[in-house]
Amino acid sequence: MSLEYTDISGKVVKYRLVGEIFMDNHVMLYHGSNVIVENPRILINSHYKDFGYGFYCTNIEKQARRWAVTKTGKSYVNKYIYKKNSKLKVIIFETMTEEWLEFVVNCRLGKEHEFDIVEGPMADDRIWDYVEDYIAKNISKAAFWELVKFKYPTHQIVFCTEEALKTLHFEGSEKL
Repeated sequence: MSLEYTDISGKVVKYRLVGEIFMDNHVMLYHGSNVIVENPRILINSHYKDFGYGFYCTNIEKQARRWAVTKTGKSYVNKYIYKKNSKLKVIIFETMTEEWLEFVVNCRLGKEHEFDIVEGPMADDRIWDYVEDYIAKNISKAAFWELVKFKYPTHQIVFCTEEALKTLHFEGSEKL
């Protein structure tokens, strides 16, 4: 199923709804934190993230460990089984694309979206510096793509609604 949204520049972006493809799959996800999170919540603060407000996880345990140790105090990797739900509105960016860039820019600028779950590559602080340079027209789009080449893969999945959070089942945590 193909849908569309309007990005910050007014351009209509088409995307595919993929939730129905994964109806019965279960995936292990990780969340790095300074606390054990048995019951995930959507926390809204003044800091806009790549895919907007929500509960962020990854399917890369090493990445969750990095997230956990950057927090103050204790460090935990929380583990969840994610059961995909075809009734939810899901968008997946397989790689960094033009559409991914515009979506991240919109979210980082505080524009809300209509998705229950968003999944894709992560724009860490270094990448965000490049995004800001691109927005300010200090670098071209071609220069942006050259600068963001990763030496290691990243992944994030954000659960943006209460219905989305119901797809997560807490499996335990590991203190680092």
